[in-house]
Amino acid sequence: MGGDPANAEPVTEARGPALHPPALKPGDRVRVVAPAYPGDGRLVRGQQILESFGLVVEYGEHVYDQCGYLAGTDADRLADLNAAFRDPGVRCVFGARGGYGTQRVIDGLDVAAARRDPKVFIGFSDLTVLHAKLWRSARLVSLYGPLATWTDTRTGPDSVESMRKALMTTDPIVIARDPAEPSSAVNLPGKGSGVASGPLLGGNLTMIETSVGCGEFPNLDGAIFLFEDTGEAPYSYDRMLTQLRRTGALHRIAGVAIGQFNAAGDGSSGWTAAQAVTDRLTDLGVPVLGGLRIGHGNGQLTVPIGAKATIDTVAGTLTVEPAVR
Repeated sequence: MGGDPANAEPVTEARGPALHPPALKPGDRVRVVAPAYPGDGRLVRGQQILESFGLVVEYGEHVYDQCGYLAGTDADRLADLNAAFRDPGVRCVFGARGGYGTQRVIDGLDVAAARRDPKVFIGFSDLTVLHAKLWRSARLVSLYGPLATWTDTRTGPDSVESMRKALMTTDPIVIARDPAEPSSAVNLPGKGSGVASGPLLGGNLTMIETSVGCGEFPNLDGAIFLFEDTGEAPYSYDRMLTQLRRTGALHRIAGVAIGQFNAAGDGSSGWTAAQAVTDRLTDLGVPVLGGLRIGHGNGQLTVPIGAKATIDTVAGTLTVEPAVR
């Protein structure tokens, strides 16, 4: 059931300016696809929210399929993904659910279709590798935000409005440090003013780290490196950041924006996640801003991946240019 390497596009890195898809407007079609785990009953709520924006929601053929823990075979999941990017009537490709599985099909993504007809892509977690592939191979700016399997107790009104603005307006996105977030304890000014700018790249730390050496791994030179994770102990953050450091991936970053440390434990066995991350990042000498409600925790907000961003550790803000035009 594995993907066919012969159908994979050769590893290339796109050059030139970023591609910004058109902002969505009422009446636009949104295709929900499941490149990882299958959709479930929470899609009903996700559809209701998108329809409240005036959008028309449809589903990939295999969203509810199940093959083990995956939403159908690799071939079927990839077919749904490519069909969405190839359909000129679809203006947004929306991830149904995370979990695991996107890496199994990512090499077969029709990058040429994404370049030819830029459209909004939104999702997070396991779908981090799709954001990275779209940026590296098509220079397409995408949105790191909630999945269509929507849970109101985790992603409430603030999350809904953040997603709507990111999808349908050209307003800059500003996210303020939340002192209640465990990652807010990581706040490093670096060697200068505490301000840094560059394209915002990254996503889920586990997926970034496991993409090292693969065709979707982004060049982080000059970037604001964004990461978040869930269910990882403090030593896991240490291990993953150490791996990225050893590969040289973090040697020339401009700064770091840190999302949510969800379910990372209380540090009773040693360091907290914030302490472990601080230890791994301090000597890089770049500004680091934690406490951002991006990721798997409550109140998740939506941010562009690939757009120019600025972090200010004194003001406690991440400001990102819009993904859409």
